[in-house]
Amino acid sequence: MKEIIMANGNLKASEIGLGCMRIANLEKNTVNNLINTALDCGINFFDHADIYGKGKSEEIFSEAISLTPSLREKMIIQSKCSIRPGMYDFSKEYIINSVDGILKRLNTEYLDILLLHRPDTLMEPEEVNEAFEKLYKEGKVRNFGVSNHNSMQIELLNKYLTNKITINQLQFSIMHTGIIDSGLNVNMKNSASIDRDGSILEYCRLKDINIQAWSPYQYGFFEGVFIDNPKFPVLNKKLNELAEKYNVSSTSIATAWILRHPAKIQTIVGTTSENRLKDICTASNVVLSRQEWYDIYLAAGNELP
Repeated sequence: MKEIIMANGNLKASEIGLGCMRIANLEKNTVNNLINTALDCGINFFDHADIYGKGKSEEIFSEAISLTPSLREKMIIQSKCSIRPGMYDFSKEYIINSVDGILKRLNTEYLDILLLHRPDTLMEPEEVNEAFEKLYKEGKVRNFGVSNHNSMQIELLNKYLTNKITINQLQFSIMHTGIIDSGLNVNMKNSASIDRDGSILEYCRLKDINIQAWSPYQYGFFEGVFIDNPKFPVLNKKLNELAEKYNVSSTSIATAWILRHPAKIQTIVGTTSENRLKDICTASNVVLSRQEWYDIYLAAGNELP
């Protein structure tokens, strides 16, 4: 498993991370086996959020595997907060209380990374800084980031933060390419040229902010998986052709497509199948050519100007 440097050099993480959103209702032994399979495959990065299973995902994770000090130091554990019923909340009190709850459920003394899950338009960045400072000084959180934020939202936060934003988790897959479309259609009048996120890809590269891709196999907003989906025959034909060439699965090729980007985008996968996880990890050994990468992009229904 290849690794990437994250959080301004503070972390060395596997380029594929295990997302734990779907583990809430699994048996403890099943989760234990999944975690150990991830570790055996070279995955050291585990992604959580306080809303996953209403906290149950974090609880079952800690119950399934005993986080001895030696094992904890081998893991990079990330969680998120700020989503509440009918609102988002970046208040100091809520962030601090959320982290305390996360740490209790995970049965760990610290998070390697805390992400603010979705933008809160009512945020007061000075208050966010107070929360981050307290959590950092108490050793509860070592690095900070956001999810689903645009460039100016990060700029606004970082103006006031002592502990800067170094990670941004964004939806990205072959069938969800918004962060690259506008950059390929500069000065055009088509819909793909619309910059909907403040050139977030280029911004993150300029500012040394790691991008994490969530829902790497989904199309739309949780509408379904595009791999082997009859709705996308041209794309799947291309994925299968390349899967045969590289002697891997089409899922592995879809993962390799994300990993091929020079932004070194970390891919967060949410499978609960040990075999599928092993299969996905083979993508770390596949390096698509420039032509193959663009062939896949076009097969997904995109056009180049």
